[in-house]
Amino acid sequence: MAVLSVNLNKIALLRNARVTGVPDVLHFGRLAHEAGAAGLTVHPRPDERHIRAGDVYALAALMAPWRPGFEYNIEGYPDARLMRIVAEIRPEQVTLVPDPPGVLTSDSGWKLDASDEAVATAAVAQLRALGCRPVLFVDPDPEVVARAARAGAAGIEIYTGGYATAFRAGQGAALLAACGATAAAARDAGLRVNVGHDLNLANIPPLLAAAPWIAEASIGHELTADALEMGFVPAIMAYKAALSG
Repeated sequence: MAVLSVNLNKIALLRNARVTGVPDVLHFGRLAHEAGAAGLTVHPRPDERHIRAGDVYALAALMAPWRPGFEYNIEGYPDARLMRIVAEIRPEQVTLVPDPPGVLTSDSGWKLDASDEAVATAAVAQLRALGCRPVLFVDPDPEVVARAARAGAAGIEIYTGGYATAFRAGQGAALLAACGATAAAARDAGLRVNVGHDLNLANIPPLLAAAPWIAEASIGHELTADALEMGFVPAIMAYKAALSG
């Protein structure tokens, strides 16, 4: 059974449209815990367009009584800023993404070729020394799994945005198969398998059927959109049910 980590980026993005502090990221983090999510995910980008560095520390304080059973997952590019935050908070999991500053969203994974393998490998070593679980964000490509293992990662997060786009167009079979093959390769390599990006109540069941080894899904955008109709807690419960298979 896959567990749900609730990504709070879009709650923060909505809050940042005003100066009132509404909606309160901490309140929604508390609701996620009360609704039975397995943890929270944040991606503190340098431009702070959604989650801010202050939020990361405030959420850590909120979660202190619940951790490590309720996991904190911090995403980001392993620059000095992110690694400093991680060293101070020591989250259970850190998901490293290859995003340069200024990109709209994480839409491709580490290739772990000559240009970025050294960066990822050094960051993974630092995270292991801090006691964090290092996860590398990768494309649905089985060939990258061996490189992720060689970099020392404990797991991968498979980018599912392409699958979600194809699924909406009724053409998701090829990318679904690629996600499944990548998950199987990771399982065979002894790596944890996480997924994330544009997952929703419709496209999760086929993904779980193709890749039953998924341990965790980090979901924010689609869950938040559904919460506009369903309410935040009912949306979390619906996504938990979908991930339970």
